Amino acid sequence: MITKHVPNAITSLNLASGCASIVFAFNGSFKTAALFILLAAVFDFLDGFAARLLKSYSTIGKELDSLADMVSFGVAPGMILYQFMLELSDNTGGYAFWAWFAFLIPVFSALRLAKFNLDKRQTLSFLGLPTPANAMFWSFGVAFTYDKLFDFYIDPWVIVPFICLFVWMLVSEIPMFSLKIKHFGWSQNKQAYTFLISSAFLVIFFGLAGVSACILLYILVSFFSSSYVRRKRKA
Repeated sequence: MITKHVPNAITSLNLASGCASIVFAFNGSFKTAALFILLAAVFDFLDGFAARLLKSYSTIGKELDSLADMVSFGVAPGMILYQFMLELSDNTGGYAFWAWFAFLIPVFSALRLAKFNLDKRQTLSFLGLPTPANAMFWSFGVAFTYDKLFDFYIDPWVIVPFICLFVWMLVSEIPMFSLKIKHFGWSQNKQAYTFLISSAFLVIFFGLAGVSACILLYILVSFFSSSYVRRKRKA
């Protein structure tokens, strides 16, 4: 049946979007590169949704999904940040070696994806920051920093510690909620719906620059909700 190939076709569009993002990053078109990562994230959500809807699961689909995510959410944001930091070093007279820290993103994204494939605990939620969230934080942060909307990103002494913090979160055991929606009822998806509505307001208010703010909100909500659950269990 042709329907069994639909999820893999969508995953392939995820991969193609990641490749396009790398090309635009290499050319210094950071906004376009960021938008292609956002498009890849949409395809990443839709392939899983299509697989559940059509009940079309396969081993090759699982492997293809990881490979596509590695390109779109590992290599692509790493290249965006690398090119951006190179331009910073040219414009500010800094040292270009700072740019090499950007490749911690694809390295730790690979570790994250490998860990996720083997970890049976992450079927309904996540442990550690998902690679699409990390990719969108950096790609949109760079895209709109480049237009000097957020000057606090500019100094490498700020960027490098943030890189280290975020790649640590990729492989950490911090619980993160999932946006995978199996049933559309409010009670089963209250946290996801609340986050999506809040994110919509952030994007409306800040424009696409609000995407990075949405990722910070996602991290904070995950952290405080997991802390609440732990306190409730101890009570």
